[in-house]
Formats: sequence, C-alpha cells, structure tokens
Amino acid sequence: MKEGAKVSIPVIALCDTDSPLQYVDIAIPTNNKSRHSVGLIWWLLAREVLRLRGTIPNREATWDIMVDMYFYRDPEEQEKDQEEAALEDRKAVTTGAGEDEFAADGGEWGADAAVPAATGGEDWGTAGGEWGATTAGESWDAVGA
Repeated sequence: MKEGAKVSIPVIALCDTDSPLQYVDIAIPTNNKSRHSVGLIWWLLAREVLRLRGTIPNREATWDIMVDMYFYRDPEEQEKDQEEAALEDRKAVTTGAGEDEFAADGGEWGADAAVPAATGGEDWGTAGGEWGATTAGESWDAVGA
C-alpha cells in the first residue's frame, strides 16, 4: 500500500474496525475476517461495476451469478468432498444390488429354487467317488506333454 501511495495509485481497501487506514484512499467498511463476507463484498462490487457499465440495467434486475462463486474453496476440501460423494454413490449402488434379485425369486430364502442342470449331461450329485482320484489315462503330467 505504501508503494501505491508513493506513485499516486489510488488504494481501495476492505477495512474492518481495527484496520489501519494510513495510505488508504477509499475504505470500504466490511468484515474482512471471514472468507464468506469477503466473497459477498466481491460479488456486490462486481455487480455494481456491471451496473455502472450498463451490462445490468438496474439494481432490481436479477443476476444469474451466484454469490458462492466468489467464495474461496480449498482444493483439498473439494477433493475430499468429491471422494465422499463417490463413496456414497458406490454405497448406494452396492446396497441395492441384491434386493432386486431377492424380490424376483419370490422373496423367500427357504423356497425351493430350480437347480440348474449340470453341463455335459451328468448329474453331479450321483457321480460319487473320490474327487481327487484320477481315472485311467488321465494325468496332470500328460496335459503339458
């Protein structure tokens, strides 16, 4: 601010009650402690500049720019919010996945469901025998040769 005053550049400042006014040409009284209040003042100043330029016809006209566009957003907070939203989306997708299948089956877990037929025409339940036993001519070594 001191350099601006030395070369005759007007200094406009957003000042609080405890702000020093030395070297300030125009003081805009506002709360400068909160990022939301500073964002609101920037929004009001931008709207007033557009009104003075003639882009906005009068103060009663609505302006489609939201105030929160002027608020500072920490990039880390934005990433955290995006991760939380993605996590909630994943939870919503996974919690509803089995409910439709359950309802399609009649809603009874203990109900007799149709058992799909085994491939190859065999009935696996009556095959019997040892699972680990190999039949004549079958060997894991023969597959690789």
